[in-house]
Amino acid sequence: MLGLQFETGTSWAEIAKNDLRQILTDHAYAEQKASANATSLIINYSEETELVQEMALIAIEELEHFKMVHDIMVKRGMTLGRAQKNDYAMHLQNYFPKTKDRLESLIQRLLIAALIEARSCERFKVFSENMKDEELSKFYYDLMVSEANHYVTFLNFARKYQDRKIVDEKWKGLVAYEAEFMKKRGVKAKVHG
Repeated sequence: MLGLQFETGTSWAEIAKNDLRQILTDHAYAEQKASANATSLIINYSEETELVQEMALIAIEELEHFKMVHDIMVKRGMTLGRAQKNDYAMHLQNYFPKTKDRLESLIQRLLIAALIEARSCERFKVFSENMKDEELSKFYYDLMVSEANHYVTFLNFARKYQDRKIVDEKWKGLVAYEAEFMKKRGVKAKVHG
């Protein structure tokens, strides 16, 4: 369903389980960044009413996810660590050439957001299925469903604003680019690490 070309191994779930504070901190900030990205799309494409309405819902939902992750941390006696650079998102942004074309920039942003959501969904699935902690297993399973919905939303908007064949070619290239990068990942307790 997600169209990813590289599957996360269960070894990543083991690494994440062994450093819950790190994975939860990274996850919390990933949700915060996802909310900020949706808000930025609203600001930069305010004339696109349907997009604005959907991004507002996503921004709110992602911030709610941030709070949910933080609440789990507090309940378990953890404090939120410092934000770290997201080299995964930065790497994806390097795939597309820089452009001053607003529409092209929108398509690129939507595709990158779709891929981040797809990978998050896949990682949450792996984590939930390899977690003996029932609370976290259910939590990550529920979030997996939400991430899948966001992935579909972003991809569908890209296909709305540009010819589907063109978008699908860009998507195919981006997914292949991401797969090569992910082959070297899976060694850190980070959502995309």
